[in-house]
Formats: sequence, C-alpha cells, structure tokens
Amino acid sequence: MYRKWFLFLLIGIVVITLRSANHPFSLSEHYQIGDIYMDIRLWGTVELPPNEINGLKMGQLSGLAWDEDEKLLYALSDRGIIFHLRPLIKNNTLTSVRVISAYLLKNTQGKTLRWRDAEGIVILKGHNGIMGDSQLLIMLEIGPRLALFTPEGKPLDNYTLPKTLQTGKNYAGSNKILESVTVHPTFGIITAPEWPLKEANKPYSLKGEHKITLYTLNQRQWILPAFPAKNSGVVALETLEDGSILILERAFYSIYTPLIISLRRVWLSSCQSKTGLHSESEQVAIFDNTQGWHIDNFEGLTHHQGRYFFIVSDNNHSRWQRTLLSYFEIQ
Repeated sequence: MYRKWFLFLLIGIVVITLRSANHPFSLSEHYQIGDIYMDIRLWGTVELPPNEINGLKMGQLSGLAWDEDEKLLYALSDRGIIFHLRPLIKNNTLTSVRVISAYLLKNTQGKTLRWRDAEGIVILKGHNGIMGDSQLLIMLEIGPRLALFTPEGKPLDNYTLPKTLQTGKNYAGSNKILESVTVHPTFGIITAPEWPLKEANKPYSLKGEHKITLYTLNQRQWILPAFPAKNSGVVALETLEDGSILILERAFYSIYTPLIISLRRVWLSSCQSKTGLHSESEQVAIFDNTQGWHIDNFEGLTHHQGRYFFIVSDNNHSRWQRTLLSYFEIQ
C-alpha cells in the first residue's frame, strides 16, 4: 500500500517538474536536430514554461537580443519585461535555458512604464568587449516610440521616428504598427511596419500586390515584395555581418488556414528604393504548420555567433500556445 502511494507521489513530482522546467521540444515531424532544411540546419528547440521570475511571468516574448560581452540572451515581452536568459549549448545543440532574472521597463521617474506593448529589440555596445555598458534599443508599438534602455529596464534616451511613422492613423491597424528594429552598419537604424502603411501602399494594393517597406530614421526606404501568403507581415529584422538583413514574416489569417513563418535574406545595396525591384534576396526557410512543423507564433529573432541564430515565439499567455526558443544555423 505504502509503496503504491510512494510511486504515485514520485510520478506526481516528476510531472510537476517537467511542467515547471524548460525542456527540449520537437519542432518537426520530418526533420531532426542536425538536419538541413532549405538553407538552415536545425540545432534544437526548447519550450519555456510560464514560470514567474522576480514576480514576472514568463511569456509573450516578441523580441530577442544577444549580448556577446555578458553571454546573455535578452528576451523582450509585449508587457515590457526584459528576461535575462543563459542558453545551454552542447555540440552546437540548444539543450536548455537558464532564466537569470527579469526586469520591467521603467520611466524617468523610476516607475513602471505605462502603455508599453514592447515589440522589437536590438543591442548596442554588446559586442565591444566591455562588461556592463550594454544598451537595448526597444520599439514600443503604442505611440509608436523608439527608446533606449539599460538591460535592467532603466530609460536612457529616445529616438525620433520619421514623420510618416509617428501617426497611428497611417497604419493598417492598431496592432499592425512597428514590431521590428535593427541597426545596419551603413544605413543606421532600420524598422518596418508589420503591414504596409495605408496610403503608401495604395498603388500596390489596388493592383493586388502585397509589399513591405523598410525605413531608416533619416527618411530612406526600400519597398520589397512580401512573402506570398495572406496577411504576411514583418515581425523581426536582423542585420548580418555582411550587411544583409534577415526578414522574419508571419502569415496568419484564421485557425482554418495555415500558420506560415517565413525567413528571408535581403541585400539592400542592390535594391531600387522606390520599387524594390532587382533586390538580391534569398528565401532561407519557410515553416508551415500544415507541413509537419510544430511551430507557434514566432516573432523574435537575433544573431548569436557565426552563422547561428535564435528565434522565439509569443504565446500570448494562452494555455493553447507555447513559448518556443529555437536555434538554427544558416548554410
């Protein structure tokens, strides 16, 4: 009798432990860790449970930034929380993640920042060999607003967006504003609306064409074809060492249609700014949940080291969704 109760107790402890700890997750029915798919090699996925860290619940992750100096991965949530993560990588494979700490974004008075809806993030001074001077450039969709913070959420500075991006009514919707930001060695800070601006896109929408537009802070822009799936929108940008840009797009229309995540590489130096024609680009990967991919709402992307990258999903704090951190290598 006692042995049975002990066995049930032991099983319960194991189940609770599995639910509360991050653990490996199978992203595909057809591809395993180390396999090549399109132009990437898969190096593992970990599911992060919705645990609390410093009283802040893990989830709704919409942006990533790797700090090479501190060896930390910063994960930004929609609610304006910066999670400090330390990925465990063995033999190039992501096996686990240690959650170090979590901080809320603050205002200049030291109080929790209101109207956050934080989306995009990119690191500054995170690769200069100096400890303790890292800064995080964060895109806040409400406003919209581009601001600089410390990794602990303290405000440092604000940046002025191009006039056409400052007014909410110019956007396709209140949740289709600015979700991405990156820093290019030649063109500086670059961002993109999730969906194209209403008036700016009229010439294309009238012809049934779906475009995306990248903007710099000094008014320069590039118009590019969007991924050919209904409602495809830009959710993350990442600049590579050669100056090319990875564009992460998500296409979701309803639960009755596929969820598609597109990863594309574009070289802006060959783009014709007004048309986006003749731009050198390549489709790096396409993940379609009707094709054996157990993907979720991927929104965040960051370069790690060499040809390796992290990507993360936003679970919307829904019991039906997962927070997945995936690791891959571009071929």
